[in-house]
Amino acid sequence: MKTTTFTKTIVAALLLSGLVPSAFALTATETSSILFMKQEEKVARDVYQVLYAKWGHVTFGNIAVSEQSHMDAVDNLIARYRLTDTTPAAAGKFTYPELQALYDELIVLGNKSLEDALAVGVMIEQADIADLQAALKATKEKPIRNVFTNLMEGSYNHLAAFTRALN
Repeated sequence: MKTTTFTKTIVAALLLSGLVPSAFALTATETSSILFMKQEEKVARDVYQVLYAKWGHVTFGNIAVSEQSHMDAVDNLIARYRLTDTTPAAAGKFTYPELQALYDELIVLGNKSLEDALAVGVMIEQADIADLQAALKATKEKPIRNVFTNLMEGSYNHLAAFTRALN
């Protein structure tokens, strides 16, 4: 069957409108940013859950719940673009070696004292903000920009909460 200009125009319009997910339209950088961000949000959630269990500080409990909603937002991008999510379900487990090492290091640091634990929260949120800013510079894809912008706003709020708790 011969592809007509009309057919190509319709397919292009559907892809551009966002009605049809378009994994092939993503750059490698966009794809890796989405998949990495899912696990980076999981690092935050998992660390905060451990530190909440250790210290009982409400900031960790509240923000852990928020981090789960951040993961859910990234899951929506993963589904939209039909990406393969390799995020392990088990708490404290990650497929990115640098995130696994970070998690392990933050748990050790956060178990030293409540002050150190709150400082871990500050470090996580600062890292999230920096990574989201870099990812936003690397995409023009509107759904990704919307989700990452919302995640960054949440991270700024979390950073403020941890900073207040430290003071």
